[in-house]
Parts: sequence; structure tokens; C-alpha cells
Amino acid sequence: MEALYHASPFTGYVYPNETIIPWTVMIVIYPYMTGLVAGAFSVSSLYHVFGMEKFKPVARFALLTALCFMLFVPMTLLLHLGQPQRAFNAMITPHLTSAFAAFGYFAAFYAVLLMLETWFAFREDNVIRARNSTGLVRSFYRAITLWSDDISEKARSYDHKWMLTLAIVGIPSAHGLHGYVGFVFGSLKSREWWGSDMMPVIFLFSAIISGIAVLIVLYTLVCKVRKTPIDHACVRGMGGALWGFLMFTLLLEGLEFANVVYKGKEGIEIIMEYVTGPLFYRYFVFQFAVGAVVPIIILGLMFARDVRGKAFLVGAVISSLLVLMNVFLMRWNVVIGGQEIAKTMRGLVYYHDPGGREGLAAALAVLSGPFILLAILTRVMPPWKEMTEKG
Repeated sequence: MEALYHASPFTGYVYPNETIIPWTVMIVIYPYMTGLVAGAFSVSSLYHVFGMEKFKPVARFALLTALCFMLFVPMTLLLHLGQPQRAFNAMITPHLTSAFAAFGYFAAFYAVLLMLETWFAFREDNVIRARNSTGLVRSFYRAITLWSDDISEKARSYDHKWMLTLAIVGIPSAHGLHGYVGFVFGSLKSREWWGSDMMPVIFLFSAIISGIAVLIVLYTLVCKVRKTPIDHACVRGMGGALWGFLMFTLLLEGLEFANVVYKGKEGIEIIMEYVTGPLFYRYFVFQFAVGAVVPIIILGLMFARDVRGKAFLVGAVISSLLVLMNVFLMRWNVVIGGQEIAKTMRGLVYYHDPGGREGLAAALAVLSGPFILLAILTRVMPPWKEMTEKG
């Protein structure tokens, strides 16, 4: 017992090497952003693949949103790595039995797929912009269309077929990309808080609700900034999807926690001390009650009372913001929370912001990057404005 380190009177005993939490807030932001990618792509596919007309106003915007977040996902891991310049070694020296190493291939494949689908989705509009522009602007649009000038019926049909094919392939790819994150945590038996067979499914469904929520907020904000009418049928459709997936996600998370408690494995005492102590407000109050139950009640009451118009819009945006908080806290409580329970299951440690490239400020900077890029891309390739001129 002399070799043990007493962290504090409350936390019990932990080994000295367990007082350092290696996976920081950057590893929280990483699954949060991949979840937004998968969720936004799912909304886009509801129109492009399944032909749900109510999602048409937000379909191409959702595609751009997924692309912008996907381009910043690797930044979180690169900032976390001690030697980020070595990251490419995982690509040129394959180690397919490692889930961490395989991620590079999955992410690269999906990023290329997203860029190709976006190219086909906007090619016709970009050709028209090139025709209606002059000078450097014309050269820019001709370059991003690969100097293609054909928008005939046959060319448009070709674009649609390729976009449909890529969207169909992209559905399992997007969900597999994020389900992989849950697979990594669920397969780590050294952490009782992580080692659950339900972890990949919970990560997947929480990704869907986060993507829907961010699109509701962004679409509403963009329409207000541009002073254009909001398609209430589209927001209502996204609100219904959010409500349904949120109830199922809450059920899965509740079952997972009940499973951990019911199994009562060795160390369950310290887990119960953790969830009823330091984790209580983050887990039960803010993640479950405020972030999940309250949005379910708000959306449920609005649908039951057939609330429409501005009232529904306000309720949907508030619910979406709470869901985004819920998913972020879920990621935090899994990544950071799992490390605050010592591997020996004899005590607790506390996370402190390390600052620097892995600190909270750096994480906020990375998280703001996709929104800045999205603001730029929506000006270069407006996704909400259907082109009427066929040149």
C-alpha cells in the first residue's frame, strides 16, 4: 500500500501514473465533430437518396456542413499527438489490426467521397456562375468545375446518377466513421466506464441527433441573417426526426447505465461514488434531464398541440441547442469521465485544463473553424439558392 498515491481525502487511492489524464478535451471535440458530420450527412441523404421533399431546402446546405466539419476533424488528433508530423506513417505502413491506424483510411475515404458528392451537387451552378462572370472570378469557377462547360440534359443526368451513387455509399461510410469511435471506446476493457457493447450504437444515434440539431440552428440563423423566409415544413420535418431519434438515444444511454449497475462488476462501488458525486450534475442533471428530457418534452408538446409558425421555430431551436449541449456532455463524460475513474477502480482523479495546444482555448478555436469555413463556402457556392438560368 505504500506504493499507492493518495490523491485527496475524497478520491481514495490511485497510482501516481494514473493522476495524469492523457486524453484531453481535443479527444472530446474529435467524436463531437465526427458526429456532426454523420448527422448532417444523414439529413442530406434523406432528400438525395430517399427523396423526402420536405428536406430539400436544407439538403445541399447539410452536405456543405458535413464537408466543413470533416475537413477539420483530423486537426483535433494532430494537435493531440506529440509528434503530429509522424501521423502520415500510419498511412504508408498499414497496421490493419489496429482500430486507430485504420481510422486514417476510413477518414480519407469518406473525406474524398464528401468532396466528390459536393462537386457533383454544385457543378451545374458553378458552370452557370462561370458563364455569368468575368476575369479572375470566371477563372476560379472554371477551375473548380475542371473547365467543364456542359450542362445539357445528359450531363445533368450524369451528375445526378453520380451524386446518388456517392450518397448511397456515403450513408454507411458516414455512420461507420462515427460508429468506429464508439467501437474504440467500447473495446477498451481496461476502463469499466467504456467497455460496453452498446457504445458504438449510442455514439451513432447521438451523432444523428447532433447533426439534425446543428442544422436546425444553422438553417434558422442563416435565414435570419439573409432575411429570407424560413421553410417551416423543413424545420418541422427536422424537428420530428430529432424528437424520434432523441427518445431512442436516451433509451439506449439509460439501458447502458442500468447494465453497468446491474452487472455490479468489481469496482462498482467507486463508479457509484463517482456518478452520485463529482459526475452527478454533469451526467444526470445536465446531460440527461436538461439536455434530453427537456427537449423531448418541448418537442412532444409542440407536436401534440400542433404548434406551428414562429412558436414552433423557437421551441425547435431551443431544443436543438439543448441537444447539442447533451451530446457534447455525453462525449465529455465518456472521454474525460472514463479517465477520472482510476484503472485500479480504487479511487478518482480530476481533470484540469492543460492549456496550450490541448487546452480548452485551442479546442474552441478548432471547433469554430468549420463554421468559418462554412460561412465562406456558402458565399462561394450558395446552397439555398436554386439556379434558374441555364446559360
